[in-house]
Amino acid sequence: MSAPFSLRFPVRFRDIDTLGHVNNSVYFTYMESARTEYWLHLFGTDNLRELRFIVAHAECDFKVAARFGDEIEVTIRTTSIGNSSFVWDYEVLNAKNGSVFATGKTIQVYYDYQEGKSLPVPADVRKKLL
Repeated sequence: MSAPFSLRFPVRFRDIDTLGHVNNSVYFTYMESARTEYWLHLFGTDNLRELRFIVAHAECDFKVAARFGDEIEVTIRTTSIGNSSFVWDYEVLNAKNGSVFATGKTIQVYYDYQEGKSLPVPADVRKKLL
């Protein structure tokens, strides 16, 4: 399991639904932002063309509603690596008090976009993910 990486941002007006809380679908956007920044950080790049994975599975468990004015902290960590895939676990937290808004998991497949197929996770990538 890797050390966690975290990203903070405020809940935006566009994140809120008519019930006054963050819409369920927005949590997947929070996780997307975290995994993109995590990958760019791990590989020391700001080039989105260097994202070498596709998301094969995504899940989210909602705990407490986040609302406008809350500051979100999303933590992400690698929890396992297979032959051509790896798992990232997430916590979506209240940055002010640490309470958990949601938890999630995604399974990524290491991917060659030119060839349109999965590839084994290379040793150097495996090392950085762990």
